[in-house]
Amino acid sequence: MTQATQQDTQHPLDGILDILKEAVEGGQAGKPTAFLDGTKADGSGNHGLLATLDALNAEQASREVLGTTVAAHTAHTAYHMEVIVRWERDGDRGPFDWQGSFQPAQVDAAEWDAQRARLRAAYEALLAFTGTQLGEPVTGDSAGGLTGGVAHVAYHLGAIRQLVKGV
Repeated sequence: MTQATQQDTQHPLDGILDILKEAVEGGQAGKPTAFLDGTKADGSGNHGLLATLDALNAEQASREVLGTTVAAHTAHTAYHMEVIVRWERDGDRGPFDWQGSFQPAQVDAAEWDAQRARLRAAYEALLAFTGTQLGEPVTGDSAGGLTGGVAHVAYHLGAIRQLVKGV
């Protein structure tokens, strides 16, 4: 057996990032997925968070189903990713307005575009921050924060996909 080279080894956070990317970006065309429905070879059937949200208009995102809206879940999911970066990078320990993070629950077209842009920016900031940690020893904070982010995004993706059935 040969020893793996540095290029062949994967940083422990890489595997967590792969699952986060699948939850947010969806599967890669024609490749197996870890937990989402498979994206077809032609790229259709992507059920990641971004594709799910992009398939909705503002009216659909604002329609209340079982006491909540897709817009509310989107705002909250963006806020949570922002908090992870603030917590890990900046040492910001709050307080955090978790109840307020579900606002706005109703949006017009411009607000819906802005809300989805905010979610993308929060996701990209989380990826960028995690990228700065790949050369560092893994800590419980970094692995735990990112794993918590994955679980949280996956939960809200599932909740949103259920709400979509009602809109």
